[in-house]
Amino acid sequence: MIWDELDAELAGFPGTVSVYAGRPGRPPAYVRLPDARHYAASTMKVAVLAALYRAAEAGTVDLAAPVPVVNEFISAQPGAGRFACAPDYDNDDAVWARIGDTAPLHWLAERMIVRSSNLATNLVIRQVGLPAVGAVWADAGARHSRTGRGIEDFAARDAGLDNQVTAADLAGLLGGIARSRLAGPDTCTAMLDVLFRQERGEDLAAGLPPGTRIAHKNGWVRGVRHGAGVVFPDDASPYAVVVCTTASATPAGDAGLAPGRDDDACRLIARISAAVWAARHRLGPLG
Repeated sequence: MIWDELDAELAGFPGTVSVYAGRPGRPPAYVRLPDARHYAASTMKVAVLAALYRAAEAGTVDLAAPVPVVNEFISAQPGAGRFACAPDYDNDDAVWARIGDTAPLHWLAERMIVRSSNLATNLVIRQVGLPAVGAVWADAGARHSRTGRGIEDFAARDAGLDNQVTAADLAGLLGGIARSRLAGPDTCTAMLDVLFRQERGEDLAAGLPPGTRIAHKNGWVRGVRHGAGVVFPDDASPYAVVVCTTASATPAGDAGLAPGRDDDACRLIARISAAVWAARHRLGPLG
């Protein structure tokens, strides 16, 4: 059985590997440690995206509105003052080039996803607020995931306000978007369109045939690499696949790309993605 082979391979990983694979809205076809908590890295940006688009649907924000692009944010930890992002740890020079100018909210949301911009993420959070992000997790049925702070808010992190995810919760979040359960159909379609434009394809997408449609977000910091998405095959119903990997003895943090081991984690995620793709006709009916 393909799942037995996966279990045997993942048992040798020096750390924790969580997997969730199955049709959105249906019991999973395969799970491994689905409720293990991982540092969220950039996968939490999907919940931020959903909070923003729900606010736009409710009419409390305008996605076309220009907002100031600044690098100063109030810490989620009361009394901790302000914090800033480090450009060396971001992945998108385009947002930094607009410091001191303005940018439309929808553009910032896209850069947050397709290039995983930390600065854009904090600018979006400043518009919608962390409680709105928490409401997304709650409405998605998340049991353990939370977004307690912005990116690089180290005072909040040190006070215990951290960002955590599980494979099951990420699958529920993405599945809720794919099934139009977290907002209206048009709003969820718009969110999927952003996720389809993801430019970082070195993990989940690398395990799929070229041209396969996948709405996804990955995340990485030192010793942590995650991939979470919904795949839309031409010959089968959509399915969610989430892989969260945390190497042994890895401190939580925002800064620093993972060392050489990150390449191994990418290859592992790609192999898991390929295995789930091979089983795409046997994942159960669409919910």
